[in-house]
Parts: sequence; structure tokens; C-alpha cells
Amino acid sequence: MANGRAGILAAGTAPTATPEVARRTWPQWLALGIGMIAVAAAVLVWDAVGARLLLTAIGGFLAVRGALLLRGARSGAMSPAVAARARTLGATALIGGVAAGGVAQLSNAVAARVLLVAVPVLLLAGAGALLGRGGTARRGGLVLLVWALPVTGVLLATGFAQGWARASEVATVVAALAVAVLAVPLLVAAASLRTIAATPAPAPARPAACAGCACGAGGCGA
Repeated sequence: MANGRAGILAAGTAPTATPEVARRTWPQWLALGIGMIAVAAAVLVWDAVGARLLLTAIGGFLAVRGALLLRGARSGAMSPAVAARARTLGATALIGGVAAGGVAQLSNAVAARVLLVAVPVLLLAGAGALLGRGGTARRGGLVLLVWALPVTGVLLATGFAQGWARASEVATVVAALAVAVLAVPLLVAAASLRTIAATPAPAPARPAACAGCACGAGGCGA
């Protein structure tokens, strides 16, 4: 999980994991998915501090993920190109996470205003990044774009019609729902990894000249 070459949200990589990696990873993905759903539910129920709670959770996740990427880049287990990318992503995530956590401590209103700006920007930026790729990523980008444009329109319309405080509340709800939706692939991947982890280890290979006749008598040495 601390390996910078595989993102924690890359649920599509689960079927390629080895049983050893799966046994170590699936509880972490399961805990993260359940935690994300719990945070989203708390935000939707607890209006008074919902935005602060959500921004604190996002900031904490980014900070931890950034620290893990930086540690992985320093471990020497990555190629120079991958390590350089991990350092860039790790530093960006760490700084962004600390900043988000700091802003969340100011007030719920400030945190909600940050989400009002961040939600459409991140949705549109994510859609643009995925559209620049091919295959499944591009289709995911189209889906995200189809969702991002109406959300941005709703936030702008709400801000102009009912005030930006109300739009900030809507943005907080949208962000909480997005967190809950992102938790679903993690839970699916955790289930897939758990299945891989339960795969029995293959039997040791026999020597090339072994026909199996001496195995019952204590092995070839007998």
C-alpha cells in the first residue's frame, strides 16, 4: 500500500495482486472504504460541523498518502523515473493535506466555502485528466464530466439565486456523496483481494527427473 507505483484508489489493479500482497492489503482497503462511508454519513447528518469534518478527513488522507509516497520514493525500491513522480505527487499531497486540515480548523463556514470552490474544480480537473488517457480511463472521464457539468451549474445557480452560503452547503453534500461513491470501488477491490488472499499456495515444484515414486518413502534421498 505504501508502494508509490500503485495508487490506493486503483481498484482495477486488485486482480493482479499476489496472495501475499493481497493478505496485507485487503484489510487496509476495507477499513478505508468503511471509514469513507462513515465520514460521508456523519457529514450528511451533522450539519453544524459537516464541512470541517469532511475537509479534515480529506486533509488527513492526503497527508498520510503523501508521506507514504515520499517514504517509498526514498526506499530505493523504485526506478528513478517512478521515484521522481512519487516525490512530486507525495509532496503535493502532503502540502495539500496539511493546508486542508489547517483551513478546516478555522470554522465550518470557511471549510464550506473551500469545498464550494474545490468541488467543481476537482471534478472538472479529474475529468480532463482522465479524458487525456485511453480505454477505460477515458470512459470514466466522460462519466465524470457528465456529472461535473450539472453539479457546477447547480452550485452556480444556487449561489446566484439563494446566496453563496447555501451553495456552500450544497457543495458539502455533493462532496460527501462523492466520498461515499469513491468508497464503493475500494470495498469491491477489498473483496477481490480477500479472495486472492485465500488462494492456497501452490505445491512446491518437483525436480525435473522426479516421477513421484519415491515421495511416499521419504523422498528421493531415501
